[in-house]
Amino acid sequence: MQKNTLEYEHALDAVVEVLLTHARRGATPLTYGDLSAELAQLGHHVLAHEGPMPYLLEDASVRESSDGTRPLLSALVVLRDTHWPSGGFFKLARRSPYSRLGDNTELWTRELKNLAAFYGG
Repeated sequence: MQKNTLEYEHALDAVVEVLLTHARRGATPLTYGDLSAELAQLGHHVLAHEGPMPYLLEDASVRESSDGTRPLLSALVVLRDTHWPSGGFFKLARRSPYSRLGDNTELWTRELKNLAAFYGG
C-alpha cells in the first residue's frame, strides 16, 4: 500500500473511524496489533509494525487536528510490551503546530484526557 493512493486513503478513513470510536469510548488505548485486527475486519490489511502503519497514524492525527487545536488520535495506539505509544507519537506531538509540552508521561496522559473530554462529551 502506497501513500497518496486510493487504497491508502480508504485505509486512512478506516484508521480515523476506528480511533474516533475508541476516543468516544473513553479514550482507552489499543495496541498496534488490535488496530491492525480491527482494520482487517474492515477489509484493510495493514501490518501492526511494518509498512504504512506509522504514516496512517500520523495522517489520522493530522487530518483530525491539522491546526493543532484538537487532541491527537494517534495517542490511543500503544505498543503491546510497554503499553506506551511509540517514539513517533511523541515526535509528532512536539512538532509544530502541536507543540505539546511536558515529559512523555505528562504529555501522553494529558493527550488521553483531552481525547476523552473532546470526543467523549
